[in-house]
Amino acid sequence: MKKTRQRDRDAPGPQTPWDEIVPGLWMGGHYWTDPAGELQQAIVRDEFNMVVSLSTRSGHGPCPGVEHLVAEIPDSPLTARQIDAVQRMAHATARAHAAGRTTLVRCHSGYNRSGLVVAQTLVHLGHEATAAIRLIRHKRSPWALNNQIFHDYLTTGLDVAYLLADLQG
Repeated sequence: MKKTRQRDRDAPGPQTPWDEIVPGLWMGGHYWTDPAGELQQAIVRDEFNMVVSLSTRSGHGPCPGVEHLVAEIPDSPLTARQIDAVQRMAHATARAHAAGRTTLVRCHSGYNRSGLVVAQTLVHLGHEATAAIRLIRHKRSPWALNNQIFHDYLTTGLDVAYLLADLQG
């Protein structure tokens, strides 16, 4: 398994395995910190109709029969191909949300990679990027989207970020 998690941030662990950002759209991770400060695994079973994983861990679900989309991306600058994967996951999540399907978007802690996809999903659903970021930080954690590059991708627009990354490519 390739390294996808950025380890240079001092963000505290999330206090819940996942949180509902808007009705039916959830954001979370593979790990969370319980009230005693102990790291816990967040294992998805069949709580959601669709799970979008931006990092994967064996044994963390979901159960067979639950739609599971996987696009492993790093918590660092993205290539054009990785930005395209983010866009595809956000479009799929927006379509699921519009169809009334409960969806979880997750990564390691449920802060950055999942925040990028959820924020872009919210943009597809009509939110402004800065409003989507504020909503995610309010509903999930003030530490969500602490990766400044992801914040910049959203406020610049993923289409522009894709073009710029492709030029460097």
